[in-house]
Amino acid sequence: MNRDYSDSTSARAGEQEATSTIVSRLDNILATLPEGVNLVAVSKFHPVEALREAYDAGQRHFGESRVQELTVKVPALPADILWHFIGHLQTNKVRQLLRQRPALIESVDTERLLGIIDQEAERQGIVARVLLQLHVAREETKFGFSPDEMLDYFAGRRFESLKATHICGIMGMASNTDDTARVSADFETIASTFRRITELCPDLRGFDTLSMGMSHDYPLAIAAGSNSVRIGTAIFGERVY
Repeated sequence: MNRDYSDSTSARAGEQEATSTIVSRLDNILATLPEGVNLVAVSKFHPVEALREAYDAGQRHFGESRVQELTVKVPALPADILWHFIGHLQTNKVRQLLRQRPALIESVDTERLLGIIDQEAERQGIVARVLLQLHVAREETKFGFSPDEMLDYFAGRRFESLKATHICGIMGMASNTDDTARVSADFETIASTFRRITELCPDLRGFDTLSMGMSHDYPLAIAAGSNSVRIGTAIFGERVY
C-alpha cells in the first residue's frame, strides 16, 4: 500500500515538474521576443497534455506538420487555438487539412499546390490563409519556391486568379549549419525577397507575415526582420516519436 502511494506521489511530482518546465521555457522564450513578433509553438510529435500546459499558460498559436496528427489534436483541445500547418503538404492531404480549418498553412511550396488549395477552399466555402515557402537553404531536401520563381509569380500578378485563398506572406528556413554568417545571409535573402514582393505589388493587402526562425536560430531571424518564429524544442523539449 505504501509503495503504491509513493509511486503515485512520484508520478504526480513528475507531472508537475514537466508542467513547470514547459511554462518556464515558454515564459523565457516570450521574454526574448520583441513586440510584434508572434510565437508559434511547434507541437508536432508532442502529446496533447504538453500542448494543454502551454495553452493554460496563455499560448494560442501551435504548429503541426502532419495532417493525421492534426486531426487528432484539433478535437482534443480548445477551439480557440490557432493551428499553423508547417510541414510539407501532399496534394492528396489538402482536403483533409482544410476540414480542420487551420489558421495558416505556412508551407505552400509550389504554384500547383497553391492552386489545389484554392480549388478545395472554394469547394468547402472557406478562405484559406497561406504563406508561400521560399527555399534558400543549402539542403536539397527542403522544399519551396526559389527567389526568382517567387518574384516571377508576384511580378506576373498570378495571385489575382485565386478565388478562395489569401496569401499572407512568406516562410523560409536557413541552412542547417553552425555557420552563423551563412544562417544570417539566408535570412536576409528571405527578408529581401519579402520586401521586393511588397515593392512589386504595393497594392497587396494583408501580406504582412515573414515567418522564419526556429529554436536554434530565431534571434538571427528576428534581427533580419522576422515577425513570426516557430519554436518547438526550446519549449517542449526533445520530440516524442
